[in-house]
Amino acid sequence: MEIISTGPYRSRHSCQIIRVQSADGTKRVEVKPTDTTKTLYEKVYEIHNLSSFDFTLTTSRDIKSEIASSSRKTLKGCKLNHGDMLFLHKLDTEGKNGSSIKSKENEIFGHPVAGSSSSSNTSSRSLPSTSKNAMKSSPSTSTSSGTSQQIASRIKSMVEEDEVDRILAKEDGRIPRKQNPQLCRHGSTNKCVHCIPLDPWDENYLKEQNIKHLSFTSYLRKLTSGVDKGKFVSLDDINCRIKAGCKDHPPWPKGICSKCQPSAITLNRQSYRHVDNVMFENPNLVERFLNYWRVTGHQRLGFLYGRYEPHLDVPLGIKATVVAVYEPPQEGTRDHVKLLPDPRKDLVDEIAKGLGLTCVGWIFTDLVPLDANNGTVRYLRHAGTYFLSAHEVITAAHLQHLHPNPCRLSPEGRFGSKFVTVIVTGDQNNQVHMEGYQVSNQCQSVVRDKCLIPTKDAPELAYIKESTAEQYVPDVYFKEKDQYNNEVVRLGRPLPVEYLLLDCPVSTPNEPLYTFAVNEASFPVANRMVEGHLQDFTTLAAYLKKFTDDQFLEAMSDLHVLIYIAAMDMLPLREYIGPLLEAVKTRNRAAALEWKQSGHWATVEQLVMASGPESLAGARGADVVGVGSSTQPSAAATSWTCQHCTFINQTATESCDMCHLPK
Repeated sequence: MEIISTGPYRSRHSCQIIRVQSADGTKRVEVKPTDTTKTLYEKVYEIHNLSSFDFTLTTSRDIKSEIASSSRKTLKGCKLNHGDMLFLHKLDTEGKNGSSIKSKENEIFGHPVAGSSSSSNTSSRSLPSTSKNAMKSSPSTSTSSGTSQQIASRIKSMVEEDEVDRILAKEDGRIPRKQNPQLCRHGSTNKCVHCIPLDPWDENYLKEQNIKHLSFTSYLRKLTSGVDKGKFVSLDDINCRIKAGCKDHPPWPKGICSKCQPSAITLNRQSYRHVDNVMFENPNLVERFLNYWRVTGHQRLGFLYGRYEPHLDVPLGIKATVVAVYEPPQEGTRDHVKLLPDPRKDLVDEIAKGLGLTCVGWIFTDLVPLDANNGTVRYLRHAGTYFLSAHEVITAAHLQHLHPNPCRLSPEGRFGSKFVTVIVTGDQNNQVHMEGYQVSNQCQSVVRDKCLIPTKDAPELAYIKESTAEQYVPDVYFKEKDQYNNEVVRLGRPLPVEYLLLDCPVSTPNEPLYTFAVNEASFPVANRMVEGHLQDFTTLAAYLKKFTDDQFLEAMSDLHVLIYIAAMDMLPLREYIGPLLEAVKTRNRAAALEWKQSGHWATVEQLVMASGPESLAGARGADVVGVGSSTQPSAAATSWTCQHCTFINQTATESCDMCHLPK
């Protein structure tokens, strides 16, 4: 029988040709199927005359299908055959892929990590680099490992967690137990199963102490308590968006495939919470906030500034301590509050950071008077109605997304949020009280992807949007019990918002604390457009005159005063207020008096001294006359030019209509 050969016979161990395409062209590499991928990297390094092993090989033009350098994995195991094409991508900082990797690293917290003047200390740190001489010796596995793993490890090393997380990470966290005189049969220095310390996530202990949710740190300890110590733990947010860059079909709505289509989501009740308690330092904070509602009857909204501290009542718990309330620009009525753009938001955060504070949450009122004589209010929010409306849940989720929680176990460097929601409403005794909440991480992700909207007539229900030509929305399900007590899965159209809530207790300490001094003379709160609550230089002068020179630290120990003097129209002190913030933070009276002697504040003092009682009375009279008066000047009025701001005044008042400084 004659055998016809159609080509050269290649045995299993014969050589094969692999084509490698780079920016400089395509070259062929001769290898064996039994060669390791490390050998392939060495031959590509020699044939392409590369200066270092800072490159990677992929089977496609993108860097997703990468062939990692390994001394164990063979080319046959990678399913590389004779004539296959590989693509070479350089990973240096000047290369295309290097910049794409850095761009992904720069997405931590939504801010640039390097090359930005406004980046924080965490984001301004440079990435650890590897010397080229060390890389020339051998293509180490760590150098050419999976690009996604490199990004995840670099992000993990760059993430700087909050101070309270670093404190709790050093604590043991286990719950000590005393010896049981009936069951323990050992000495005082020994332990048995009846007295050994409990884990912080022990369910029986949490039920005994009436603790409804795990603390987030306890949840992380539970994930990392196994044999692998959390090596493979990855905290990822759910994704409701189509994966970008799919080339197998036209973009949505003309096409979609299983590769880019987001999976259906089943919402689960969250077993942990990021903040276990909200504590207001003293009742004066809430009373000052409620004063606006008592005067006008309109609802009010504010942002809570404070710090995160360990909470001793919950194992490895965290509490948000509120020390000040900032009220942004808003329009309030008896039924709702509309939040307006705030041009001073960055300034407020900057001053708060100088004082060692951060924005820990937001607070709003929902108060309807029941009896004005007794000071009672209506009991509106309870299990029979709702705790938070769908509008409020969506707003809370949006604000939590703007204040992410840094986390090392997340590939993105952030997971969840410590931002809390506090509502002031009536309780079952018709008294004013506060309730605290957070929304779940799943709710935060659904709102981030713009998939959740409120219903029109039922505030306790939200609605998962349906897919349109502009946006694909996956199905979102939730679990509930039917009339036969069976757990059933239902589509989130509609969706009860209480399924997304986590309650967070609100309290005040038995002994009030005061980060800022409480003075008899209080400075008006910003953005209150009510007579007697306006901020201007005349009000500042009247406020400062109530303090002696030695009481300068007490006068400046007010967040609203610091914000106003930093943003004064005629003489802003934002660039020079840093030492004063440090003095207020540390309560250093000597440093505050030293800053008081600076030339910038001396100018303000001269203007304050020029504001006499007659000018204050004149300013108040001008405010009264200005309401409803004619726009034409009177015959006795004469124009005069302000020596401070050069404004030409057409009225005969004793202060300038523009800057309110004395004549």
